[in-house]
Amino acid sequence: MAILSKIRDRSMFLILIVGLALFAFVLDPSSIQSFFSSNKVNAIGQVNGEDIDREEFAQQVEAYRTQSGGRATQMQAVNAVWDAMVSEKMFAAQLEKAGIVVGEKDIWDAMVSLPEVQNSPMFRNEANLFDEEMLKEYIANLKDESVAGNSEAWMNWLNTEKSIKQNLERQAYTTLVSAGLGASFAEGKREYLYQNTKMDAQYVYLPYTSINESSITVSKGEMKAYLEKNAKRFKSEASRSLEYVKFDIVASESDENDVKTLVESYINDREEYSTAAKAKVVIPGLKTATHYESFMNDNKSDSPMSETYIYKNQLPITISEEIFSAAINDVVGPYKENGSYKISKVLEVTKIADSVKSSHIIIPFAGATRSTSLKTKEEAKQMADSIYALVKGNKTKFAEIADEINSDGTKGKGGDIGWIRKDQAFSQSFDPDFASFIYKNNAGTMGVVETAFGYHVISVDEQKNIDQAVKLATFSRLIEPSEETENLIFEKAETLASKLAEGGSLEDIAKENNYSVLSAMNLKSLDENLPGISNQRSIVTWAFENGRELGDSKRFDFDVNGNRGYLVAVLKGKAEKDSNELTTDIISQIRPEIVNSKKAAILKEKMKGATLEEVAKNANTTVASASLVTLASPLISGVGNEPKVVGAMSTIKLNEVSNLIEGDKGVFMIKVTNRTEPVKLDNYENFRKQVSTKLSGRSYQLFQVLKEKSDVVDNRAKFF
Repeated sequence: MAILSKIRDRSMFLILIVGLALFAFVLDPSSIQSFFSSNKVNAIGQVNGEDIDREEFAQQVEAYRTQSGGRATQMQAVNAVWDAMVSEKMFAAQLEKAGIVVGEKDIWDAMVSLPEVQNSPMFRNEANLFDEEMLKEYIANLKDESVAGNSEAWMNWLNTEKSIKQNLERQAYTTLVSAGLGASFAEGKREYLYQNTKMDAQYVYLPYTSINESSITVSKGEMKAYLEKNAKRFKSEASRSLEYVKFDIVASESDENDVKTLVESYINDREEYSTAAKAKVVIPGLKTATHYESFMNDNKSDSPMSETYIYKNQLPITISEEIFSAAINDVVGPYKENGSYKISKVLEVTKIADSVKSSHIIIPFAGATRSTSLKTKEEAKQMADSIYALVKGNKTKFAEIADEINSDGTKGKGGDIGWIRKDQAFSQSFDPDFASFIYKNNAGTMGVVETAFGYHVISVDEQKNIDQAVKLATFSRLIEPSEETENLIFEKAETLASKLAEGGSLEDIAKENNYSVLSAMNLKSLDENLPGISNQRSIVTWAFENGRELGDSKRFDFDVNGNRGYLVAVLKGKAEKDSNELTTDIISQIRPEIVNSKKAAILKEKMKGATLEEVAKNANTTVASASLVTLASPLISGVGNEPKVVGAMSTIKLNEVSNLIEGDKGVFMIKVTNRTEPVKLDNYENFRKQVSTKLSGRSYQLFQVLKEKSDVVDNRAKFF
């Protein structure tokens, strides 16, 4: 009942309950397991005295990251696994108390009803109907293979069974709790009155915004006293605050010039000494080269040869005009684009569409890509020519034959391939011969084309947005910092770290060297990101180490998606859990309340008088009106949501002036001129159902309520 009442007391709280698929992969992360093999602490945490095993936790973390395809960071995986395992143990205790048991038949029935199982070809008989016996045979084979040493698939199956069982148990428990979140007939009557009792009022209102924020001062002592008085409202987590200077390893101006000069040297032929020939040899430059893919590979271009045609607006504005004005075989550059210096040779200028709609009839032959055909190449060519003679100029016949003989995804679609974008057509994943035909011929053209997949009769059906484009051979070299530059940047970072270790002030040193000082405020023990730099778990861990004192500093290396550098951090603030420390998080909550309280005191001094008219005159404002106000929707026209004020309107006597009321948006004085109660009903069942529906809809809060009522010990920060 305590859980039910706590859920009922909440108004809005978003909680995610762990669903069906927990984790379907189980690996052997030996490195993590060995890390957890210490006997100092035996568990990653506890739930109501029951340990969460470290090795199992480590396996689940590694499995989660594998399942995510490496997209989840370690801490994202740690937090997801933690929530899942804490949830599992909390629900297990509740299920036992509630006497909820899910049997093997329940699990099996849920399993066979899954669409993935019902629709799998593996479990369909000759009549193409789902066959339970085939599923049972499949499971038996998994078990047999496990005995033979191939246990991964069997373990996956067991995990799936476990997930289904947990889901069924939680559904049953959630349903049970939702059933207890009902409402009485008295609550139904109250809801009816809240919705239908209409109130008209007059009021005088002075908003908090009428007082300039800068005129209100709040001292640290005032905030500290306010925090102590309201300690239960402002619970705080342990936190750390850092200031840091970031040294990005980036190329210097000299480095850029060196790369530019190097790229420029590849334009013309050059002589180099050959140890093999024992003489100088001429190395072709891009201007005289003819085999461009070899040129890019031999000279280690940082971008491969591309067959793509490029429109003017796809080029850097600084170079586009020059490229489109150049003659064939002219070399343009070097120019800078996307962190590289480049030179480009104009190979072709043409008009080309940005997308083409085409269709085909394919005749594969033995040895072609993905072909199972027994036809020889010659037979396939002869068949393609014959089909072309039949369908040329006849799209209806074309579609009929395509549907009859095509074996790919265009069968049944008249051979329709659909729209292919230019960049897609000339990418490495698309056949170049097919692309060349559909883009270099006009709409309405048909022809026989050989590709890696066989012979095609291709129809160019439609083309869109034809414009001038160029084909380029572009050599590029990334602009990277030299070793000398890297050493200089390291020296700066190390010098700062050394001066701080000697007692220097970060502010003074930064000012002297024109460094930008960044802040990371109120980091929590499981955080991993700092402003401007992600995935820096080691820095957060350092800040929370035992014995860490204010003013401690350290240099860290970082590498985020290839962006490398150094970071020198200083611990500037620390607060322990529920320590009543004035962290920026706490201050951001407390200060507005104190400010509004001080503003309210100033506004009340202005709002003197025994009647609304006197108060309005003294406050230099007017008496306003509000009509048809209800408790169910406590809105005052022209002001907004004011539950305190509307609550007062429901209790004061008619035509009596209220005391001054501190609302959410300002200070009010009100007088209710009319309060119309609705007619009494014989039955309030519909309104009772409304309340009941609202309450049962809060079952999503179940996980959080269970968590708050459980004794959870969290040791994650000690290991990750």
